[in-house]
Amino acid sequence: MLDQFTKFDFSFAGATRPVFTAGTGPPVIVMHEIPGITPQVAAFAERTVASGFRVFLPEFLGITGQAISPGYLAREMAKVCINKEFHVLAARSSSPITTWIRGLSRYIHEEYGAERVGAIGMCLTGNFALALMVDPWIKAPVLSQPSLPFPTTPGSRRALHLSDADLQTVKSRVDSEEQDVLGMRFTKDPLCPPQRFDRLREEFGPQFEAIEIDSGPDNPHGYPKSAHSVVTTEWADKDGFPTAQASARVLQFFHENLDSPSPAS
Repeated sequence: MLDQFTKFDFSFAGATRPVFTAGTGPPVIVMHEIPGITPQVAAFAERTVASGFRVFLPEFLGITGQAISPGYLAREMAKVCINKEFHVLAARSSSPITTWIRGLSRYIHEEYGAERVGAIGMCLTGNFALALMVDPWIKAPVLSQPSLPFPTTPGSRRALHLSDADLQTVKSRVDSEEQDVLGMRFTKDPLCPPQRFDRLREEFGPQFEAIEIDSGPDNPHGYPKSAHSVVTTEWADKDGFPTAQASARVLQFFHENLDSPSPAS
């Protein structure tokens, strides 16, 4: 796992974290879900590299390569809930860790001369891709089952984990640049309720592209009601499966927004 990746430590704003990187082409930041860089997250990163991108995969939690188990998931979730870098209930502000991620994106932008940087967040980090859009070089934000703030109240189910000022900046970019935002969720996912996608539609209109995969009773692909992770745990390399199609759409979305335009003839 991650055999083709190299690891370096990146320091910013008083914090140092490992970052795995591999590939060539436009850069994409892959932000993992709870409990950490699991084999499924690594596999998605490797598929992204194979599609023609340079992936940057920072480690926020857990033990890289460790498989998901109920105990591992519960331990890392408990850590997140008391970690001051993650504000899991904040409806109108981003988690402080996004400052470090913005530093990484600036480093990629400047060090590699990248005019366009893509980003995908998953679950805990799902909304972070939106928060990164305050910087103009973030061009392909993907929100995969964005789960913060945890949907414990009617208001938090609609919240975007973004300050009012940052939301206005992002909306201005979306409108002026016709920048699309891609979001994905399972229809019965309790951590990413439909009200959150309704809010994204209200804020970004037709520039928000939603992929909502049926996980209701008797859905044709057998997804359980608990289905959550679109491009990792629930991904299946089978023709016609919605998660396979969603993963392919993510890579296509990156190409559409990050590839350099062809020179004018």
